[in-house]
Amino acid sequence: MNRRRPSPTALAATAAALASALLLSACSSDKGEPVSFDDPKASHATGQAKGAAAEKTLLPTGPKSAFTTENTLDDGTKIGVTTLKGKKSGFTGKVWVWAPKQYFDPKYADSGFPVLIALPGGNGYPNNYWMGTDLKLESSIAGWSREGKSLPFIVVMPVLNPDAKNYYDGSDIPGQPKMGTWMTDDVPDFVRANFRTFKSRDGWAFMGSSSGGFVGLKSVLKHPDRFRAVIASGPDTVPDSPLWAGHEKERRANDPERLARHLAERGGPEVDLAFQIGTEESGQANLRKFIKTYGKGPVKTRLNVIRGGGHNARTYVPAMADGPIQWISEHMQAPIPRA
Repeated sequence: MNRRRPSPTALAATAAALASALLLSACSSDKGEPVSFDDPKASHATGQAKGAAAEKTLLPTGPKSAFTTENTLDDGTKIGVTTLKGKKSGFTGKVWVWAPKQYFDPKYADSGFPVLIALPGGNGYPNNYWMGTDLKLESSIAGWSREGKSLPFIVVMPVLNPDAKNYYDGSDIPGQPKMGTWMTDDVPDFVRANFRTFKSRDGWAFMGSSSGGFVGLKSVLKHPDRFRAVIASGPDTVPDSPLWAGHEKERRANDPERLARHLAERGGPEVDLAFQIGTEESGQANLRKFIKTYGKGPVKTRLNVIRGGGHNARTYVPAMADGPIQWISEHMQAPIPRA
């Protein structure tokens, strides 16, 4: 099965979404202007969090990145973008970020915030389509957090692949750019450098659609000591990049099925895998088989079947409100207010 190579209809929908996102970005009056995610009211000068948050919070470690505005939401929050030179992977690519309004509330000035690394389907290069406002990922999370359905996540949106020619499965394929190290080392290090985060893995999760769903799933299962949860929508469950040819040992080391089995056998740590799939796309039987076979012990699973849903991002975002975002939020670390 190879659903990460989208059908013409899905490809057209993704292209339309990306074009719309880019158009909205181009129309933003402050696009390209500097933007800061610093909170002047936080106790950053001391290098330490205060109160109840102190034990769990990691204040920004620096060095700070320079961000420019990509988009502005209706509530005034900004989606910023910067170029990250990965120290561990050696790969250089763009990363888009968004922080919710609560991040700038003095009530949470000493607290870390949970991080959601959001990955696109398709090529995921040169842009990550979640950085647009038309798919409403950020505005939905803002609304859900006000309604108590979701934690107020910092959303981080790195490029998924180093080019538009191949899928790299979010992995360090021998002889290729180290996209696994980029995704699970460099990107989190970048977030810790710039934002108030949590020290525990309970403050870190992935979400993604299609190929991005696969990468998020694989990353959580491979590094359960670093990441707690994933929302994987319409994902494959096996690595199938043609670049794996001749590297079977390395491919198996990045196989979610094998990783889930080994995690269950050693008894943890516990991870939360929230799957989504539409009734109009293939793969439901495969996901049910994965859940039945590998969803045991510490590997906690949940399946959200989207009635009438197709294999596209527009289907997946609103469906997250029907359980997946609330389910992972209940298992993750919430921001800690000042007393």
